[in-house]
Amino acid sequence: MFSALFTLPGGFDQYTGLPIFLHRSSFIAYIVSDAVSLFSSTSSMLMFLGMLTSRYREEDFLRSLPMKLIIGLSTLFFSMATMMMTFGVALMIFLKERFDWVSFPIMLLASVPVTLFALLQFPLLVDIFLSTYGPGIFDKPNKRGRFL
Repeated sequence: MFSALFTLPGGFDQYTGLPIFLHRSSFIAYIVSDAVSLFSSTSSMLMFLGMLTSRYREEDFLRSLPMKLIIGLSTLFFSMATMMMTFGVALMIFLKERFDWVSFPIMLLASVPVTLFALLQFPLLVDIFLSTYGPGIFDKPNKRGRFL
C-alpha cells in the first residue's frame, strides 16, 4: 500500500508534477482508501508484533494478549477491505474509458478474499471477545438463577 501511493493511476503531469487524475472523484477515493489501508495494515502488523514480543506472563494471557489479538484481527480485516477497495477504484480509473463493464466482475471477485477472511475469522474474534470481556466463571448464574 505504501508503493501504491507513489505509483498513482495515470501517472504525473511532466510539467506541473501533479497527478493527471487529480480532479476526479474516483481518484480521491483511491487516495483515501490507500491511506486508510496503509494505516490499518501497519496497526495490524504492530499488534501482531506486540503479541510475539510479549513476556507471556499469566496476566498477559488474561487481558493483554486477547486484546492485541482482537485489535490485530480487526485492523487486518479493515486493511484487507480497504486494500481491495483501492484495487477496485484503480481498476475503475484505468478501465472507465474503454471497458466499463469489466470493472464490476473484477471488483466482485476481489471481494471474495475479504468475505472468506470474515467468515473464517469472525467466530474466533467473537469467542475471544466473549471469553475476555464476557462473564467469568464466578459471574455465571446457577440452576436457580442466582449468582454464585
